[in-house]
Amino acid sequence: MQFGRTFEEFEVGAVYKHWPGKTVTEYDDHLFCLLTMNHHPLHLDANYAEQTTDFKRNVVVGNYVYSLLLGMSVPDVSGKAIANLEIESLKHVAPTFHGDTIYGETTVLDKWPSKSKDDRGIVYVETKGYKQDGTLVCVFKRKVMVPTATYIEARGGEQAGRPELQER
Repeated sequence: MQFGRTFEEFEVGAVYKHWPGKTVTEYDDHLFCLLTMNHHPLHLDANYAEQTTDFKRNVVVGNYVYSLLLGMSVPDVSGKAIANLEIESLKHVAPTFHGDTIYGETTVLDKWPSKSKDDRGIVYVETKGYKQDGTLVCVFKRKVMVPTATYIEARGGEQAGRPELQER
């Protein structure tokens, strides 16, 4: 299984459809809110959401949806990344609710070699997340510093840090 790409493997215009999707549960949403200290009742209090919001139910916290999509993109985009350099834009387009399944896809918008080091480059991508019915829920653009094949080879290959099994 491929895990990320080198600079040479990215092609402008390529679209990576991330698989599998993830069905968001109430537990996922609440745990993320609690871990990040986001105590807004829109996300945690079903009575509040039902009584006082246009949605009439809890909305999944947007940063969880973004984080989920970022994670989904790792095997296709940033699995070999040296660094995520910038999140240029982040838009929450429509709400996600408990029970929705999120899918993602990333388009390579541009790429260029690093100006300071010849063993890496910058890849500019846009990731879109959508629900099971095709509704777009989140869009973000980011710049990722990725290694060239030369960088990988100089550091011992694809899985340089992986230990070998010692049979006894």
